[in-house]
Amino acid sequence: MQKTFLKYTFFILTGAILLILFINLLFTLHALEAQQFATFHVKIDQVIHTLESNQAELSRMNDNLDEDYLTRAKAAAYVLDRQSDVTMDVAEFQYLAKLLNVDEVHVIDENGMIVSGSVSKYIGMDMADHKQTREFLAILESGDEDAYLIQDTQPNASEGKVMKYVGVARKGTKGIVQVGFEPTRQMEAESRNTYDYIFTKFPTDVGEEFFVADAVTGEILGHSNGLEHEFNAGYYELSNLYDSVEGAFIRGGDGKVSYVVCSVYDTVLICAAMPGEIMFQSLLSSVGSTFLYLIFIEIVVLILLNYLVRQKVIDGIHRIIEHLTAITDGNLDTTVAVGGNKEFEELSSGINTMVKSIVNLSDRISAIIELSGIPLAAFEYERGGGHVFVTSGVKNLLALPEREAAALCRDADLFDRYIHTLTKAPLAGETDIFAVKDAKFVRIHMSESAERCLGVITDVTGDIVEKQRMQYENTHDALTGLYKYAHFKQLAEQKLRHMPPSMADAIVMLDLDYFKEINDTFGHNIGDRYLQTFASIMQSMPTEHFLTARRSGDEFCMMIYDCSDVAEIKKYLDDFYEALGRRPVALSDTESKVIRASSGFVHTTDRGAGVDGLLSQADEALYQVKRETKGCYAEYKNA
Repeated sequence: MQKTFLKYTFFILTGAILLILFINLLFTLHALEAQQFATFHVKIDQVIHTLESNQAELSRMNDNLDEDYLTRAKAAAYVLDRQSDVTMDVAEFQYLAKLLNVDEVHVIDENGMIVSGSVSKYIGMDMADHKQTREFLAILESGDEDAYLIQDTQPNASEGKVMKYVGVARKGTKGIVQVGFEPTRQMEAESRNTYDYIFTKFPTDVGEEFFVADAVTGEILGHSNGLEHEFNAGYYELSNLYDSVEGAFIRGGDGKVSYVVCSVYDTVLICAAMPGEIMFQSLLSSVGSTFLYLIFIEIVVLILLNYLVRQKVIDGIHRIIEHLTAITDGNLDTTVAVGGNKEFEELSSGINTMVKSIVNLSDRISAIIELSGIPLAAFEYERGGGHVFVTSGVKNLLALPEREAAALCRDADLFDRYIHTLTKAPLAGETDIFAVKDAKFVRIHMSESAERCLGVITDVTGDIVEKQRMQYENTHDALTGLYKYAHFKQLAEQKLRHMPPSMADAIVMLDLDYFKEINDTFGHNIGDRYLQTFASIMQSMPTEHFLTARRSGDEFCMMIYDCSDVAEIKKYLDDFYEALGRRPVALSDTESKVIRASSGFVHTTDRGAGVDGLLSQADEALYQVKRETKGCYAEYKNA
């Protein structure tokens, strides 16, 4: 009775201490979370206020500068309108530009040609030839002598130089006087309104990070530590960000927990994050004194109780411990026989019964699992021990030969090395699912300590095969087996981001020539075969350089990547067209046809280039080919 009393007293005291600590922990954690939530919201509001203030200042400055630029343009027109009979050379225009404190002055005649100006190489330029200059022709078309145009800051057509141009109609003579400015002040003001710039001026506490994410795509647009590193923590995911509007603890893929608060502002999410370990350190510090106080009380009580029972029960306990140690070391034949009082005799009998149950446990569990029909198995072993406890299904689930399974079950160290080697390489996208054969997959859950390992194995082959099938259907076109257009854009975007600096990539848009006539003449089945043959030729290209997809109908797209230069890209396109010529499609029993396709491509060495923009440019080159020649490819040329 004294042993039982001491044992239960210890359990009660320990349970009470844990309960008190748990309640204290909950209240303290709630208070810390509320405090951190309020702090983050204040700082996020400060960021929003800074953004709005900077934007308002930029807007006012732009309005003032636009008015000032227009005044200078009108002043230039005024001077030139009164010198209509005088031919001014470039030097005189440069002098006029200096007087007006502008960077460029141009005169455009009624035909939209630059006839004179301060930049000699611009003279003779046709304003209609370029998108940037073409906007000013609206002044001529209006016929209004008071017409003017203030153009947004953008690269100019001739040199790609970032400029801001203002044009006004001439008085008495049909034409335009145009002045240009290098928008230094505007660009500096815009740079001060970027997220990264604001974050560099914004104080942060230890461990804090602030970032801005696109509210639709989840792309990280700015970060207090810059945008140079990978944003792969769990709290950067868009779904998690929306879940943290009221504050949330989010666990990342690395197992680390962070406290995140987000605020929706316009089309972005402004977020703040703090590593959970920092908050937990504050939590542990605040409950530490309570913990030490309770531990002290427990130690005192246990010492007193231990002193009271020492003379009555300690010798018997030591003998029982010796027997239990022998059993723990694997000597399951050991029989515990300690007398002296009724409690020890009952305890000895109970221990002996438990050992016998453990000896037969493997067989009983195996029988139960087999009766259930569930593809499940379990194992347990002690490190350094000999025998491994396994259920009968382990051999089948792990696809082990009979001899190898027997050897593993006899040696715990050998089994430990085998199971840890197997679990080093989980299935892609999973954490606890592993391939034991080419088409067999198992989930392995393990609970480990320094002395013991317990594991459960389940067969998930059906689930994985179904998941892989669904993933394939979601990303591949059913008719051709090519990537779907949306998935293609995702893969192309990734390849562009990770493109080596010395390499060139290309986006290619393709369209089958005369496909509608083939479909209408020979039927949809022949049309489908025509599309499938074309797709198979695309798939025959080297996979280390080609990414292929079906856009819609008879439209396709490719990405040619990891090329040394444009010449190599064109060589691959030539190879592709040669392959088309070698694979005619049978349209009927007597007629076959070589597939003809038109294509346009655009190449880039810019790792930051956007896929949508490149696709649009490739589309322009494609439609140029469709209009002019068909059956070949052409490179996009920037007008």
